[in-house]
Amino acid sequence: MVTEEQRRDCPVTGLLRRVGDTWSLVVIRLLAERAYGFNELDRAIEGISRRVLTRTLRGLEADGYIRRTSLGDRPARVQYSITDRGVSLREQLLLLGQWAVADRGGDTEAKARIAELAEAGSQKS
Repeated sequence: MVTEEQRRDCPVTGLLRRVGDTWSLVVIRLLAERAYGFNELDRAIEGISRRVLTRTLRGLEADGYIRRTSLGDRPARVQYSITDRGVSLREQLLLLGQWAVADRGGDTEAKARIAELAEAGSQKS
């Protein structure tokens, strides 16, 4: 049995929650290339609202994957960059992505087998 506390405290669950959202992987990928200002990120990511971008950046920063640096300009500007922890995460995500591409047909085959079993079961009824 897995308790709610065990599930909540599992480091893998927390990581999957972070990288499983819509925008975190996109932000990490961009920041792995170079540092970006907020407005640059906003323009570079099609379909994200400024509010969601802000929330995503704050979450990634709180988790230690990116760094926010105030440039001290007037008007105030900030720059986001990837941390060593973020680079390490990106390396693992690249491996996962390579596996997903290599295994792309596996889910199709499994779905076809399930459909065949369901069809066979409905024919017996």
